[in-house]
Amino acid sequence: MSTSATRIRKAVFPVAGFGTRFLPATKAQPKEMLPVVDKPLIQYAVEEAYAAGIRDMIFVTGRNKRAIEDHYDTAYELESQLEASGKTALLNIARSVMPDDMTCSYVRQPRMLGLGHAVLCAEHLVGNEPFAVLLADDLMVGPDGGQPVLAQMTEAFGRLGGSLLAVQEVPLAHVKRYGIVAGDAIEEGLVKVSRMVEKPKPEEAPSRLGVAGRYILTPGVFDEIRNQPKGAGGEIQLTDGIAALMKKESVYAYSYKGIRYDCGSKEGFLQASVELALAHPEVGADFREYLKSLKL
Repeated sequence: MSTSATRIRKAVFPVAGFGTRFLPATKAQPKEMLPVVDKPLIQYAVEEAYAAGIRDMIFVTGRNKRAIEDHYDTAYELESQLEASGKTALLNIARSVMPDDMTCSYVRQPRMLGLGHAVLCAEHLVGNEPFAVLLADDLMVGPDGGQPVLAQMTEAFGRLGGSLLAVQEVPLAHVKRYGIVAGDAIEEGLVKVSRMVEKPKPEEAPSRLGVAGRYILTPGVFDEIRNQPKGAGGEIQLTDGIAALMKKESVYAYSYKGIRYDCGSKEGFLQASVELALAHPEVGADFREYLKSLKL
């Protein structure tokens, strides 16, 4: 496959969920707009996609998600006020959220029927080409001085041409929280997947490789999702669609380099807030001194 044929141009962000684990904070605002230091969760995911060369961002939204659309729109009043006040640095920050060469599209997921259904809602916008899926709940940080996680994956996809799932080794006691994959290692950090199990019991897990919230998928996955019966809770699972796709195409598990923060949980959200605050060029040094002063 040529490089042009395997270039990933579009990213899908399923953001229709209710965010019930963060109530009451999410009663009237999207979970994806909760800030980690000074940026909302969704912005970290979009910036990661942009750094991987993707310019077409597709958001699968639901009711009460307008704040996401507003975030990626021009804030004329805010910009005019900052410009009139001579606050150039803040004006540049506001404008940098939506680069000139980036486009955003929005489609509603009318019913909460699972991650597979959310991805399927974007089919008419993706078309017949490979695409990325990023779950904003998983805040991914690449290694110091290294590539962001999705950029690592797009590079690997350019070599392989098959669907890629980001994976990390998880403790055995935690496999019941993840989709777990197993298969044959073809090189360091890369496994050709032959088996996928959704949230297995520890004693039944085929490995400890848990799927994280980054995917690069070929368009063939749409037909597989569409033909899946509804699973538990009446939901259409993305993992079931990928498992069906494996019977027709190669699917790979990619052990990414970097850190994942599970910001779908309060503990993971707090960990990300502390660690990213410590690394922040503006507040990091003072925040570190503050933490040292605490009697823990």
